[in-house]
Amino acid sequence: MEGPGQEPHTRHPRGGARGRALHLDTGGRKRTNKVPGQAPQLGENLQDSNDTLLLGQREERFGRWVLKAPQSSKNEPRTQGKQANSGATATEQENEGRTMRYQGGQTHKRGRGPWNEQENAFRGRRCQLGQAREKTRGPWNEQENGGRGRRYQGGQAQGGARGGRLRSLWESEGSRRRMQPQENPHFYQHATPGGAHHAEQPRQARRIGYKFLESLLEKDPSNVVATLASSSGLKELLSQTTMNHNFVQLICQVLRKACSSQMDRQSVQHILGVVKESNFLKICLPQYVSDMVIEVVPAVRHKYPEHISNIILLLQHLISTFPASSVQKVSILLTLLPASINALRVSGVDITEETEKNLNKVQMLMQHLQEKRREGTLRADNCTFMQPQDGQEESYRIMSIYPTYDEIHGNEKPVLRPNFVSGRYESTSVYLDTHFRLLREDFVRPLREGIMEVLHSLQDRNLRKKKFDDIRIYFDARIIAPRCASTGIVYKVQFDTKPLRSVKWQNSKRLLYGSLVCMSQDHFETFLFATVSNRNAEELVSGIVELCFDAESQVLLAEVQPSDSFLMVETTAYFEAYRHVLEGLQKMQEKDIPFQKYIVECDAQVKEPAYLTEDTAYNLAPLMKTSCKEKCPDSLKSVYILDPNQWLSMEALRLDESQMQALNLALTKELAIIQGPPGTGKTYVGLKIVQALLTNEHVWQSAYQKRPILIVCYTNHALDQFLEGILSFQKDGIVRIGGRSSSTVLHKFTLKELRKLIYRFDFPDYLPRDYENIMSEMKEIEQKLLEGAKRLEYTTYAVLPEDYLKPHMAPQHWASLVTALEDTELYHIGSRHSLILEWLGLGVSAVIQNAEEDIWDENPGGQQEREGEGEDEAEEELLEIPEMADLIEAERVIEDEKTASPWRRKEEDDRAVHGLASAMLAMNLDQEEGTLHETMQWEVTPGQRRKIKQKIKVELRKTNTMTELEANAIQDVWQLDLSSRWRLYRLWLTTYQGFIREDILEHEQQYQAAAERLKELKLEQDLCILNEARIVGMTTTGAAKYRRILQYVRPQIVIVEEAAEVLEAHTITTLSKDCQHLILIGDHQQLQPSANVYDLAKNFNLEVSLFERLIKVDFPFVCLKYQHRMRPEIAQLISPHIYQKLENHPSVLEYENIKGVSTNIFFVEHKVPEQEIQEGKSHQNPHEAHFVVELCKYFLCQGYEPSQITILTTYTGQLFCLRKLMPVKIFEGVKVHVVDKYQGEENDIILLSLVRSNKEERPGFLQIPNRICVALSRARKGLYCIGNMRMLGKVPLWNKIIQTLGENGHIGQSLELCCQNHPETKTQVSTGEDFNRVPEGGCSRPCEFRLSCGHVCTRACHPYDPEHKEYQCPKPCQKVLCADGHRCPKSCYEPCDKCMVKVKKTISKCGHTQMVPCHMPEREFKCLEPCQKKLNCGHTCRNSCGQKCTVSCTEQVTARLKCGHKQKVACWITTMGQEEAVKCESKCSVTLACGHVCSGSCHTCFGGRFHKACNSPCTRVLICSHKCQEPCTTECPPCQKACQNYCIHSKCKKKCWESCVPCAEPCEWQCQHYQCTNLCSEPCNRPRCNIPCAKILPCGHPCVGLCGEPCPKKCLVCDHEELTQIFFGFEDDPDARFVQLEDCGHVFESQGLDHYMDEDDDVVKLKVCPMCQTPIRKNLRYGTSVKRQVEEIERVKQNIQGPAQEIESNRQRLRAALMQNGVLRSNLYSKYTMLEDKLKASVLSTKCIGLIENLFNFYKRVADLTHSMNKIDETERKGLKKRLDEVQEWLDKQRIGFTEQELADLQSEIQRLTYLLSLLARCKASRTIPAGIAVEIYRAREILEGTKKFTEKDEAAVKAHLKKIEAGLPVSGLEISEAERVQIVSAIGCPRGHWFKCKNGHIYVIGECGGAMERSTCPECHEVIGGTNHTLESSNSLASEMDGATHAAWSDIANNMLNFEDLRRLV
Repeated sequence: MEGPGQEPHTRHPRGGARGRALHLDTGGRKRTNKVPGQAPQLGENLQDSNDTLLLGQREERFGRWVLKAPQSSKNEPRTQGKQANSGATATEQENEGRTMRYQGGQTHKRGRGPWNEQENAFRGRRCQLGQAREKTRGPWNEQENGGRGRRYQGGQAQGGARGGRLRSLWESEGSRRRMQPQENPHFYQHATPGGAHHAEQPRQARRIGYKFLESLLEKDPSNVVATLASSSGLKELLSQTTMNHNFVQLICQVLRKACSSQMDRQSVQHILGVVKESNFLKICLPQYVSDMVIEVVPAVRHKYPEHISNIILLLQHLISTFPASSVQKVSILLTLLPASINALRVSGVDITEETEKNLNKVQMLMQHLQEKRREGTLRADNCTFMQPQDGQEESYRIMSIYPTYDEIHGNEKPVLRPNFVSGRYESTSVYLDTHFRLLREDFVRPLREGIMEVLHSLQDRNLRKKKFDDIRIYFDARIIAPRCASTGIVYKVQFDTKPLRSVKWQNSKRLLYGSLVCMSQDHFETFLFATVSNRNAEELVSGIVELCFDAESQVLLAEVQPSDSFLMVETTAYFEAYRHVLEGLQKMQEKDIPFQKYIVECDAQVKEPAYLTEDTAYNLAPLMKTSCKEKCPDSLKSVYILDPNQWLSMEALRLDESQMQALNLALTKELAIIQGPPGTGKTYVGLKIVQALLTNEHVWQSAYQKRPILIVCYTNHALDQFLEGILSFQKDGIVRIGGRSSSTVLHKFTLKELRKLIYRFDFPDYLPRDYENIMSEMKEIEQKLLEGAKRLEYTTYAVLPEDYLKPHMAPQHWASLVTALEDTELYHIGSRHSLILEWLGLGVSAVIQNAEEDIWDENPGGQQEREGEGEDEAEEELLEIPEMADLIEAERVIEDEKTASPWRRKEEDDRAVHGLASAMLAMNLDQEEGTLHETMQWEVTPGQRRKIKQKIKVELRKTNTMTELEANAIQDVWQLDLSSRWRLYRLWLTTYQGFIREDILEHEQQYQAAAERLKELKLEQDLCILNEARIVGMTTTGAAKYRRILQYVRPQIVIVEEAAEVLEAHTITTLSKDCQHLILIGDHQQLQPSANVYDLAKNFNLEVSLFERLIKVDFPFVCLKYQHRMRPEIAQLISPHIYQKLENHPSVLEYENIKGVSTNIFFVEHKVPEQEIQEGKSHQNPHEAHFVVELCKYFLCQGYEPSQITILTTYTGQLFCLRKLMPVKIFEGVKVHVVDKYQGEENDIILLSLVRSNKEERPGFLQIPNRICVALSRARKGLYCIGNMRMLGKVPLWNKIIQTLGENGHIGQSLELCCQNHPETKTQVSTGEDFNRVPEGGCSRPCEFRLSCGHVCTRACHPYDPEHKEYQCPKPCQKVLCADGHRCPKSCYEPCDKCMVKVKKTISKCGHTQMVPCHMPEREFKCLEPCQKKLNCGHTCRNSCGQKCTVSCTEQVTARLKCGHKQKVACWITTMGQEEAVKCESKCSVTLACGHVCSGSCHTCFGGRFHKACNSPCTRVLICSHKCQEPCTTECPPCQKACQNYCIHSKCKKKCWESCVPCAEPCEWQCQHYQCTNLCSEPCNRPRCNIPCAKILPCGHPCVGLCGEPCPKKCLVCDHEELTQIFFGFEDDPDARFVQLEDCGHVFESQGLDHYMDEDDDVVKLKVCPMCQTPIRKNLRYGTSVKRQVEEIERVKQNIQGPAQEIESNRQRLRAALMQNGVLRSNLYSKYTMLEDKLKASVLSTKCIGLIENLFNFYKRVADLTHSMNKIDETERKGLKKRLDEVQEWLDKQRIGFTEQELADLQSEIQRLTYLLSLLARCKASRTIPAGIAVEIYRAREILEGTKKFTEKDEAAVKAHLKKIEAGLPVSGLEISEAERVQIVSAIGCPRGHWFKCKNGHIYVIGECGGAMERSTCPECHEVIGGTNHTLESSNSLASEMDGATHAAWSDIANNMLNFEDLRRLV
């Protein structure tokens, strides 16, 4: 128990905007436990109520609580702290999540979500000293907060903006009484000064007396409410059964005052609830009203009107607030009131008009409610009926169209008025308000109630499996990235598909275009709204949908990242249509609504259109013309339209009587209603009306502005049908705005197509230009946005390389991550490009390791999955039935709308981002397997690929990331476990995503702004088009979306087709203030408007269209009465049962009978139960589906065309059941539809499946007359239906129809089929299987028709193809095909082919015989015997006799290859001299420098020039004790394995070759005698303790170890033999003690082991176990020895690695040398960059530097040789280039370092090529070569171009030859002969100093003065030559070798010399 000064430990949930309702029942149903003999208590009425009502409060009380206790014989005391149960149940567990906890007078309620009390701190309230404080949502103070919450001081509840009411509940301990069901508990609490509580006594309710009530009349209404609501005395007062009249009057006055309060409606609701259940309402008030009549005192009588007014207003409030439960309660009082009022009026009492008006309203509302109650639709008080005087309610004009926070979290019931269908509206304002609120509630309620249900179910563990009635729920939804659409920015959203595996997205109604979704990540404390902007069924399978967020939500998206997880809720309503209509209603001014006189006031006196006068004459001649040639009587050309006598006969206009009346009404009344029952030609009449209006356009069109006629239809199909009809007499001027049109002729009239005709319309000049500018701007922004968006997208399904994350990592994380690059294993296998994969356990090593362990092996089901896919492909193609999702979307999507961007296709997108994907993804698992292998360099099986993908997906969808604080403490990321690594990766990723999001946010805003401008531009363009149109056709959806533009177009004439299917709000918003003529065509007895909420449809008449409402209020209309569709037997079903006066047109009496059946109409009865489809709440009945499919097939056999048959069903679930049974090859052309989507259509034969059949006898919407009407009126000639007719007979309308069917014999258990060929044969069918008795549509007899081939037809009797012209005889053909008498082997119907029997024929050419087809002549086949001819080479030809002899002989012969080896090759190689191309396979067998024999072949070793690397295993043990893993090398490379060094504290995580970080923890080696005080890594400063261990082993014997050492696992008793086995020699000593090595577990005698460990063997390596050779690393006793050895090893490591300073110095030196080498860069650029990259590596060792330096030197020499190739003859270059390429190929091989062998091979080969190049250059320079020199050249080339290794001997020989050659062919340094040099200098004729050379030594000359005046490029190497202003380029120099000049002709020296010469001459 908490004292007054203590703070309670629990917190309260936050309240809603108007006071949060405390829901006491999770299920929405209220159950009461009645106590026998107890009077009905407050709240019993709520057993019908779905909404909990919140009541008032006093300072120490807590709302209205309904508490229950279980019935019991004992009155158990309720202990403190026990949870109060909700009204729904008496058990604590059942409602655990929503119970109340009582502690110390405080009330604690658990939160809505799965939060515990501590977690709920941020949402809760803290109660102190009996007070409850609530945080406000907004910045309101007490005054600003008005009625939304009050603040109470000193024991009072302090309400916040959400106004949650709190009050304390005190419980008694002494004399506790049991709570009665749903009674309000009220207790006092008394506290002692010390804070302890005394026993609590029940509070005595303060009695309310006359004076107290009088005092209330003086108070403010809100005070009255607060007082009454918090007083239990009110209930006691109203429970009295007798009361004097003054008291009754006073109570009514007080109640009226209370009801007038607008501050606290929930408390008013509570008071009214008390009144409703009271004796005051049941007894006292009726008694008072009836006593009025007998009152004799005049003064009293004359006061009655005021009291009557109070009673009426009280009744208004009661009925409005409790529409379901108050109907019976007030019925007696409402019956007495009119009688008393009439009596008072007769006696002279003046009853005000307002009172009578109010009474009339109450009576109307009561009448409406009683009617709905009788219909069984009014079951719950789940909304408040708006009262007429509620003007102060929130204006509908400023209401949010989207649901608000308060609606979702509060409990205040929506305030609504019904659509009045039996009288006029009070005003236009009330009319608009009514329709706005009803329409808004229709889409808000499912979302609101659905979200509330979700919030109540959050603690349910099976939440993901739970089905919600009102909404669809999607978990873990993530807003991935923005996308560009022509309408603006949309977002790709991904959700979890696991709970939705059973959903068939192709036909699911989930996430359709335009559906509204609400997303939240904090239990709907905040939320985002969006609509589905693009739906792709294939993407939905992967959980991807595209959403367009509303403007307010878009602002909040800036903070959202792809890693944020949302709960997404979808409501099925097509929000876009609602939004536009609701906005239209809000913006509509009362004065602008046309026809208010009829629509609002329901006046039945209809005037003519304003544009007609008495003198108006119409030309009606075109209405009767059916062809151009037909002439019309002149009387039709001028008809005075308003003169009834002028109207012609119906024959003249070719209309029937009712059609004529309809035409007259439509043309002469400003609001005309035409009802067209099925088949009566309402569309035909509608077209006549349009034709008449267009023909006489001059009458209604204004001269200055042409306005089109607006045609509005509910469906696309109806719009197409109507516009195609108009097209027959109006060829142009039509504009169609609607969903996807199936009409090809109307395609050119869509807005999208018309916009292209720029020159046809009078567009402003700036429009095309602005359009182009905006489009290019959007395209440009999209390019920028696309990359960022794709980057965001990649982060959600793939791992990013470390380079992208580097800027978002802490420096220490990056530094430690890249240390792995030093790992040569990683370097080798290519993972250096995806280091992060290795770190995350997805890299090479993980795949290899897991593959070995079979962790990632493909699961056994994988093969089955693929097999299953194959089977699907082989399935028979089924009939394409329009998917329901597609049908709905077709109506929703306006044809002009395109969600994809208008200038980009998906393929282009894919190409654009392909490169980005390659660059960004560390592992792209979606690319082809081949490319994956190349990039990753290891083989990934499909199973492994799938597992990796799944692993990445699971990790990336996790929401737990590492905190910044936690991350900052990490130094080495490789030391983290895998889970922590992923958490850290997600932190980096989140930061990266935030960076990208911020980066593209500006582009998003720019794009959105541009899209808005584009939208405005399009509207302007569309307005130009519409203004020039004569007819504008729109669907209701199109009209809603284009409402704004319609207000500008202002059509004068509006025709609404299918008007009875359109919600009244939709119709109204299409009308502009200029509308002068409205024609409604439809049939309210067919389909009605569809509402989302059944309650609103039925109880508020939302499903009543304007069309139907006007008819119900007796507005004049014409009903067409002649049906032209159905044969009389079918029409009988709907007339008179649905239509009283529907007559048959003569044309329907002439229909022929349906073939193959005994009757033209039949209903087959059955009792086979239906099946429910969970997803989509639909039903199917396979029995019915099978029957109608077989019946359809039967009718097709009767010769009917597929287009003549339609299968209809009442449920979408049945559609797909039918589809599975209908292969396309049989049923192609047959239409299959749901009844609702087939209104307005018809066919010859209709097959109807009713589906519903269940034990509960629930017919669903088959009981709705409108649907029955549509279903039964679609057939022209034949109607066949199957259903559970006994169950449907319970529905009154069906009962009448069944009676009619029974009377005519059109119903039964089976349908009788009648064979056309044998009329006497009848077959009864009741199931699909029964049709097996008529397999071909006739009967079971054989056909026996003799065919033209002589055979008899093998089929059963068939009515189709009676002449058998299409029949294919399947019997074997017996025709003789050839002279040999062979017969045709084919079937009879197949055309005979040539004789294919194999016969022996002799070939005249060669005499061989051969088996060939009989018909084949000799010229058409070749002899297949082996050819015996000899080829030129002497071998026998291997082709067949009939073929030409082969040119290339493939016989194997021995040939000598260029290398000198002999090898078997194909004969043709030797004959054609192609030995060079053969790869020599002879073993190399040369002994390499390492001493091993080379394992390569002659070819792989390049003829011995470059030997294959030695692959003999290296057997050396490294200093780290690992075996060397590399093949044979002179020097073992650093060990690449993981370091094995560890101590008692930690383990080294580095590579073995890296220096270990010394452990800085204190040394743990201690015992009771000694303790080491040094650090763990330092040598110990204590001796070994040799005192025996005193511990006892688990076996019970004493330990054989030493003090302070781990006890050996061996026992001297149990393991005596093992321990005493002699090893060191002291084991059998009785005092021997033993030590166990921790690394391997072997046990040794301590004295011997001590000596072994202390022994110095002069080798740098760890001591090993004497028994198993395991290195000893971790042993405290020998720690000093181990540490000393480790220290020596570390010194060696450092020597191997090299001094860092020296390494860095060498790196810089090499980099400088590399940068200066222009020849390497220009000739071998790829090698240059490779060396550059290697030098940039963060960590390099001495060995790495050595390798790089060697590579640099070799590549430099190759580059020099390549560069010098231009000095040799072109014919020689190819051979030399090939040799240089071989050197490069050898150099490019991956290696850690060069072996001696490799260095020797490379040097000798490069030396050889240098000699060869020099020789060839000399040969080119010399034009004439003496014979003797030519011989020397030949011998030198023979050695240099040889294939063997270039030995020292060879080099000496070459040098000798070259010496002779040089003597005979002297060459200047210019590589030309001296004679040639003299000739050139002489020819040019320049003085000395004019010859220069470029950077690379190429000679050029400068004429004139010799001073450089312009720059150019060298023709040889393209380097800069020349200079400017007589100054030579610094890289160029004087070529003194050309003319012997010492200085340039123009230079300081030359000028000085010149001056000196002049001076000397002067002297």
